[in-house]
Amino acid sequence: MPVGPTTRRRQLGADLRRLRESKGLTLEEAGARVGISKATLSRYETKEGTVKWPVVDALCREYGASEAERLALVELAKGAKIQGWWRSLADPIPESMNLMLTLEDEVVREDHYACMYVPGLLQTRAYAEAVHRASEVECPEREVQHMVDIRMKRQELLDRDEPPRIWCVIDEAALRRQVGGREVMREQLGHLLALAERPHVTIQVLPFSKGAHAAAVGSFAILRGPTPDLDVVYVDLLSGGLFMEKRPELERYRLAFEYLSAQALDLESSTDIVHRISKES
Repeated sequence: MPVGPTTRRRQLGADLRRLRESKGLTLEEAGARVGISKATLSRYETKEGTVKWPVVDALCREYGASEAERLALVELAKGAKIQGWWRSLADPIPESMNLMLTLEDEVVREDHYACMYVPGLLQTRAYAEAVHRASEVECPEREVQHMVDIRMKRQELLDRDEPPRIWCVIDEAALRRQVGGREVMREQLGHLLALAERPHVTIQVLPFSKGAHAAAVGSFAILRGPTPDLDVVYVDLLSGGLFMEKRPELERYRLAFEYLSAQALDLESSTDIVHRISKES
């Protein structure tokens, strides 16, 4: 899968920090060697903001990086400014969604736990419209359609030549909740069954019979990058959502997802219960 701009920037920051620490240099010491401040070097390593490739080149030389690694990091620096497809949209989008789209455009795998609604990547258009209308009661119809258009565009990553692995654990409550009415739900459940047949999509159902579980607090997604240190957790909140990337937070949600997946039904049983709920709808 091609590496996108934000992943390039985040990978660059992680690698620069690793090289500096392996050399036993502080931020201040390393910065002084190439003529930049401690604050500037810290920004280079924190995965945000612009970078200048000549500085990256100089840092690699000071750190004793191999020729191949130095050239690779310089290329990462040069490619970090490329923008994603959503930047050209006429209507603005929430900042939290901008980050989600950026990260999602570059993931190699997504792990979703959904307790309220079917995950956005797996939603039909009619279901997505009903979700947005319910979530934003006073939202103008034009804005609803704009947000749904973006969600449908997001789903194109499922049809890439090398799509990311999508693993969803869906609470039974989300499948039984009538969103948009009976016809919308039948279509949505049928869509889930069709997606479950794709080799890169895994759908498990967490049944009511399992009772209390590790993620009773709410839905979340783990957006996995090419390496574990590029993973990000997204947690649904009433205000829009929260992104987390600190190691203890990541580990907590990784373990929670592993537990939920182990508690959920196997793939065949999950398909059976979706079929059954569809017939009851």
